[in-house]
Amino acid sequence: MNLDIRLFEPEDAEELAPLLEEMQAYYSVFCPPRDAIIDTLRSLPQGAEILVARLDDRIAGFAGFGANYAGPGLKPGLFLKDLYVTKSQRGKSIGKALMTKIAAIAVEQGFTRIDWTASRSDEKLIRFYGTLGASLKEDRVFFRLDGEGLKELARAK
Repeated sequence: MNLDIRLFEPEDAEELAPLLEEMQAYYSVFCPPRDAIIDTLRSLPQGAEILVARLDDRIAGFAGFGANYAGPGLKPGLFLKDLYVTKSQRGKSIGKALMTKIAAIAVEQGFTRIDWTASRSDEKLIRFYGTLGASLKEDRVFFRLDGEGLKELARAK
Protein backbone atom coordinates (compact mmCIF):
# COMPACT_ATOMS: atom_id res chain seq x y z
CA MET A 1 0.00 0.00 0.00
CA ASN A 2 1.48 3.31 -1.12
CA LEU A 3 -0.24 6.16 0.80
CA ASP A 4 0.70 9.77 0.08
CA ILE A 5 -0.94 12.70 1.86
CA ARG A 6 -0.43 16.22 0.57
CA LEU A 7 -2.22 19.53 0.20
CA PHE A 8 -4.85 19.77 -2.52
CA GLU A 9 -3.85 21.45 -5.77
CA PRO A 10 -6.35 22.83 -8.32
CA GLU A 11 -5.43 20.09 -10.80
CA ASP A 12 -6.84 17.56 -8.27
CA ALA A 13 -10.35 19.03 -8.63
CA GLU A 14 -11.72 16.62 -11.22
CA GLU A 15 -10.49 13.57 -9.32
CA LEU A 16 -11.68 14.85 -5.93
CA ALA A 17 -15.19 15.81 -7.12
CA PRO A 18 -16.57 12.22 -7.14
CA LEU A 19 -15.50 11.75 -3.51
CA LEU A 20 -17.36 14.93 -2.57
CA GLU A 21 -20.43 13.60 -4.38
CA GLU A 22 -20.10 10.29 -2.52
CA MET A 23 -19.82 12.14 0.80
CA GLN A 24 -22.93 14.22 0.09
CA ALA A 25 -24.88 11.05 -0.76
CA TYR A 26 -23.58 9.34 2.40
CA TYR A 27 -24.97 12.20 4.51
CA SER A 28 -28.14 12.47 2.38
CA VAL A 29 -27.63 16.17 1.68
CA PHE A 30 -27.86 18.29 -1.44
CA CYS A 31 -25.02 18.00 -3.92
CA PRO A 32 -24.44 20.55 -6.68
CA PRO A 33 -23.60 19.39 -10.22
CA ARG A 34 -20.06 18.09 -10.70
CA ASP A 35 -19.04 21.09 -12.82
CA ALA A 36 -19.99 23.43 -9.96
CA ILE A 37 -18.01 21.31 -7.49
CA ILE A 38 -14.93 21.44 -9.73
CA ASP A 39 -15.26 25.22 -10.21
CA THR A 40 -15.52 25.74 -6.45
CA LEU A 41 -12.52 23.51 -5.77
CA ARG A 42 -10.44 25.44 -8.27
CA SER A 43 -11.24 28.75 -6.59
CA LEU A 44 -11.11 27.97 -2.88
CA PRO A 45 -10.97 31.05 -0.66
CA GLN A 46 -7.77 31.88 1.18
CA GLY A 47 -7.51 29.92 4.42
CA ALA A 48 -9.52 26.94 3.19
CA GLU A 49 -7.23 23.93 3.03
CA ILE A 50 -7.80 20.39 1.82
CA LEU A 51 -5.53 17.43 2.31
CA VAL A 52 -5.85 14.62 -0.20
CA ALA A 53 -4.87 11.06 0.58
CA ARG A 54 -3.65 9.21 -2.48
CA LEU A 55 -3.59 5.44 -2.18
CA ASP A 56 -1.77 3.74 -5.03
CA ASP A 57 -2.02 6.97 -7.07
CA ARG A 58 -5.80 7.52 -6.63
CA ILE A 59 -7.50 9.90 -4.21
CA ALA A 60 -9.03 7.70 -1.52
CA GLY A 61 -9.87 10.34 1.07
CA PHE A 62 -9.65 13.98 2.01
CA ALA A 63 -9.83 16.38 4.92
CA GLY A 64 -10.99 19.98 4.67
CA PHE A 65 -9.87 22.38 7.38
CA GLY A 66 -9.03 25.99 8.15
CA ALA A 67 -7.51 28.20 10.82
CA ASN A 68 -9.55 29.94 13.48
CA TYR A 69 -9.00 32.32 16.36
CA ALA A 70 -9.76 32.77 19.28
CA GLY A 71 -10.31 29.76 21.41
CA PRO A 72 -9.29 28.44 24.78
CA GLY A 73 -6.55 30.66 26.17
CA LEU A 74 -6.98 33.01 23.18
CA LYS A 75 -4.85 30.71 21.06
CA PRO A 76 -5.31 29.88 17.36
CA GLY A 77 -6.63 26.50 16.32
CA LEU A 78 -7.69 24.53 13.30
CA PHE A 79 -11.26 23.59 12.51
CA LEU A 80 -11.76 20.31 10.67
CA LYS A 81 -14.79 20.69 8.43
CA ASP A 82 -14.77 17.35 6.64
CA LEU A 83 -12.92 14.08 6.93
CA TYR A 84 -13.99 11.49 4.39
CA VAL A 85 -12.58 8.22 3.11
CA THR A 86 -14.26 6.55 0.16
CA LYS A 87 -16.29 3.53 1.23
CA SER A 88 -14.12 1.06 -0.69
CA GLN A 89 -10.97 2.20 1.15
CA ARG A 90 -12.20 2.40 4.75
CA GLY A 91 -10.38 0.33 7.35
CA LYS A 92 -6.95 0.99 5.82
CA SER A 93 -5.91 3.72 8.32
CA ILE A 94 -6.40 6.51 5.77
CA GLY A 95 -8.57 8.56 8.14
CA LYS A 96 -5.97 8.22 10.89
CA ALA A 97 -3.21 9.22 8.46
CA LEU A 98 -5.17 12.34 7.44
CA MET A 99 -5.75 13.29 11.08
CA THR A 100 -2.09 12.66 11.88
CA LYS A 101 -1.05 15.00 9.06
CA ILE A 102 -3.45 17.72 10.26
CA ALA A 103 -2.06 17.33 13.79
CA ALA A 104 1.48 17.72 12.43
CA ILE A 105 0.47 20.85 10.52
CA ALA A 106 -1.15 22.26 13.67
CA VAL A 107 1.94 21.66 15.78
CA GLU A 108 4.35 22.93 13.10
CA GLN A 109 2.36 26.14 12.63
CA GLY A 110 1.78 26.88 16.31
CA PHE A 111 -1.90 25.95 16.55
CA THR A 112 -2.99 24.64 19.93
CA ARG A 113 -5.97 22.47 18.98
CA ILE A 114 -8.13 20.93 16.30
CA ASP A 115 -11.90 21.21 16.68
CA TRP A 116 -14.60 19.43 14.67
CA THR A 117 -18.14 18.14 14.78
CA ALA A 118 -19.49 14.64 14.24
CA SER A 119 -22.93 13.15 13.95
CA ARG A 120 -24.13 11.93 17.35
CA SER A 121 -25.69 8.91 15.64
CA ASP A 122 -22.44 7.70 14.05
CA GLU A 123 -21.09 5.62 16.92
CA LYS A 124 -18.32 4.07 14.83
CA LEU A 125 -17.03 7.53 13.90
CA ILE A 126 -17.19 8.73 17.50
CA ARG A 127 -15.19 5.66 18.59
CA PHE A 128 -12.65 6.35 15.81
CA TYR A 129 -12.12 9.92 17.04
CA GLY A 130 -11.72 8.59 20.57
CA THR A 131 -8.89 6.30 19.42
CA LEU A 132 -7.03 9.41 18.27
CA GLY A 133 -7.07 10.82 21.80
CA ALA A 134 -9.85 13.34 21.11
CA SER A 135 -12.27 14.26 23.85
CA LEU A 136 -16.00 14.65 23.30
CA LYS A 137 -17.15 18.12 24.35
CA GLU A 138 -20.65 17.56 25.72
CA ASP A 139 -20.97 21.22 26.72
CA ARG A 140 -20.98 22.45 23.09
CA VAL A 141 -23.86 22.88 20.66
CA PHE A 142 -23.36 23.12 16.91
CA PHE A 143 -25.04 25.98 15.01
CA ARG A 144 -25.24 26.83 11.32
CA LEU A 145 -26.36 30.01 9.60
CA ASP A 146 -26.96 29.51 5.88
CA GLY A 147 -29.40 30.08 3.03
CA GLU A 148 -31.99 32.79 3.51
CA GLY A 149 -31.11 33.21 7.19
CA LEU A 150 -27.53 34.08 6.23
CA LYS A 151 -28.68 36.55 3.56
CA GLU A 152 -31.21 38.12 5.88
CA LEU A 153 -28.66 38.66 8.64
CA ALA A 154 -26.19 40.09 6.12
CA ARG A 155 -28.80 42.69 5.14
CA ALA A 156 -29.63 43.63 8.75
CA LYS A 157 -28.56 47.00 10.01
